[in-house]
Amino acid sequence: MWPADRPDLKMRVVYATFFLVTSKLILMLVPYAFKWATDALNGELDAPGWIPTLLLAPVMLVVAYNVFKIIQWGLNQLRDALFARVGQHAVRQLAYKTFVHMHALSLRFHLERRTGGLSRIIERGTKGIETIVRFTILNTAPTLIEFALVAVIFAFAYGWEYVLITAVTIYAYAWFTIRASDWRIQIRREMNDSDTDANTKAIDSLLNFETVKYFGNEEMESRRFDASMAGYERAATKVWTSLGWLNFGQGLIFGIGMLIMMWMSARAVQAGTQTIGDFVFINAMLMQLSIPLNFIGFIYREIRQGLTDIEQMFDLLDVDAEVKDKPDAPDLHVRDGTVEFHDVKFAYDRQRPILKGISFKVPAGKSVAIVGPSGAGKSTISRLLYRFYDVQDGAITIDGQDVRDVTQKSLRASIGMVPQDTVLFNDTIRYNIRYGRPTATKEEVEKAAEMAQIGDFIQSLPDGYDSMVGERGLKLSGGEKQRVAIARTILKAPPIQVLDEATSALDTATEQEIQQALDYVSEGRTTLVIAHRLSTVIGCDEIIVLRDGMIAERGTHTRLMSIEDGLYASMWARQSEAIEAERRLREARETDEYGVIVRRRLLGPGEMETVDATDSVSSSTQKEGSARGFSSGS
Repeated sequence: MWPADRPDLKMRVVYATFFLVTSKLILMLVPYAFKWATDALNGELDAPGWIPTLLLAPVMLVVAYNVFKIIQWGLNQLRDALFARVGQHAVRQLAYKTFVHMHALSLRFHLERRTGGLSRIIERGTKGIETIVRFTILNTAPTLIEFALVAVIFAFAYGWEYVLITAVTIYAYAWFTIRASDWRIQIRREMNDSDTDANTKAIDSLLNFETVKYFGNEEMESRRFDASMAGYERAATKVWTSLGWLNFGQGLIFGIGMLIMMWMSARAVQAGTQTIGDFVFINAMLMQLSIPLNFIGFIYREIRQGLTDIEQMFDLLDVDAEVKDKPDAPDLHVRDGTVEFHDVKFAYDRQRPILKGISFKVPAGKSVAIVGPSGAGKSTISRLLYRFYDVQDGAITIDGQDVRDVTQKSLRASIGMVPQDTVLFNDTIRYNIRYGRPTATKEEVEKAAEMAQIGDFIQSLPDGYDSMVGERGLKLSGGEKQRVAIARTILKAPPIQVLDEATSALDTATEQEIQQALDYVSEGRTTLVIAHRLSTVIGCDEIIVLRDGMIAERGTHTRLMSIEDGLYASMWARQSEAIEAERRLREARETDEYGVIVRRRLLGPGEMETVDATDSVSSSTQKEGSARGFSSGS
């Protein structure tokens, strides 16, 4: 509320405070104008002699009553307008701080949290901050000033008994409001939890739209979402019902206080100690007081609900980053780009180690491949190199510099990544390619696309580089997304390159095309290849085979193939069989008269295989298909 680096906002706070106090002082004149007008109409006005008679005329007093209200209303609007930028600046700063903190948290945190729930927490928290800022400054302070002025006026004009009744009424009103709001806040939490759960399910389902369609589970997803919304419906109904009881209790307390004070004033008028104008004045003052009293309940409810809404957001801000830069950590200076793993040990869970003392070196400008069965720890190596996690033992160095000793920003700026599953931003193709280097020119973006062999495809689109890729890039095929990922890596031009199973999700034909672009990206750069398909790593300078978190074999493709009963050789044989089976199956589809391949029942003992005369598949293809339970035919 008092930004140290913004003197213009400080002046806005000063002016807003001035208008706030002035408007409340003028507000106190409104009931007085009403009282004087009433007494003037009754002939009971006893005014000082120095006030001109014209100004004491009933019509002039009625005009004054309305003029005071207009001035007070105008000052309030000026106050709100001046403070608007101050409040929104505070909201923006805290929202920005939360967003930056989310990016500073570890990969582990984001993998364990649901995106839908996280976005909802931030959304509600930002709105909650705005609510607290607005009601604390623009309503709480004016209300307290008004209470103080009313107490002073009642004390000097009518006696301390009026002040006492007013104070008791305000205290009872505030006590009831706080107790009832505390009860309602528990219901509000239930509503927020149900809302978060429903939003999480909705986003999760929509992000997996294709999977839902594949399995025809629209009704199941709808039931899950409706179950969450049913919980929200129950909690929201309780919130509104409890609000009705709260408003009734507040009205009852204020009504009793007003009844007592009006009875006292009526008795005083009958006794001749007060005029009818005094009776009207007290009534007007109480009615005027009811507005900030209602605001007290509303303000407290809104602030408490705002605190509830930002509760989880503050919990997020309290989450400590797992990976941090050391104080005064220097930037990484890449000279040659040599990457070394020194006896690296790591586990996501202490009870289940992933890497058990891995040591290898990727010389400058060379390529090293990491292969092995699923779960051997291949992708973990790339995450450790990027320092998404810190090693538990050992060290990772680049040109002799421990990655834990340099800034994360400089480390990641020196490494390029082509992942297995490229997720694109829901923006244009140009934006997604330029993401590799946001300062790149239009010509540089287009050149990178040409190098990634996707330039012609982009030019063929109606909107060219300004074509939208859709949510997570779903408008593009797998091969097209990979080429976009390669293009932005080319644009980044890092000295170190990581290819994390970049072609494992593609078919063989597309893989061969993408591999040409990957070879171009890797040329002259230190390259770490993490692969599932062994055919993509034949040309690497060294291949490291992992098994159970340890290096089982290492060497060139030729050397590893020469190891009798070796793990690499057996993996190669299995993949070769699968590739050959895929080739034969493809040929069978192409030569089949009807273009249909059907799965055939496996033959039982003693059963003879019969081949239909119309079968167009060669006998060798039939044998291969029988071995795997497939056949061609009509």
